[in-house]
Amino acid sequence: MTVNLEQIVFDARDAADLAAFWAALLEQPVDPGASAAFASVGRTGALPLPTPFLFMQVPEERGGKNRVHVDLDSATPEEDVARAVQHGARRLDDHDEYGTRWTTLADPEGNLFDIVYRAS
Repeated sequence: MTVNLEQIVFDARDAADLAAFWAALLEQPVDPGASAAFASVGRTGALPLPTPFLFMQVPEERGGKNRVHVDLDSATPEEDVARAVQHGARRLDDHDEYGTRWTTLADPEGNLFDIVYRAS
């Protein structure tokens, strides 16, 4: 049996709102049929994502630090960090460790993610 990555799922207060943030950051459309309860990014469109993002409404708030987070690779990290902040992310910290540079941010609902500086 082979297991493959199907999608990345985010718990959300409002799935459509959180999908709109990630769609803007990933430069993808929110897939048709988005609602406060369920939304997705990257399943449809001209260039679907290899791993789509799904957003599911849950009643409880996120507690504590994420145990898993998304790392996004960027050739223009400062521009992409600024764009993420413009769309509602919060810049939390900059790192330069283990031979890699990255910026940690939080999306509008507090989910952590990193923008990694692609080696030239």
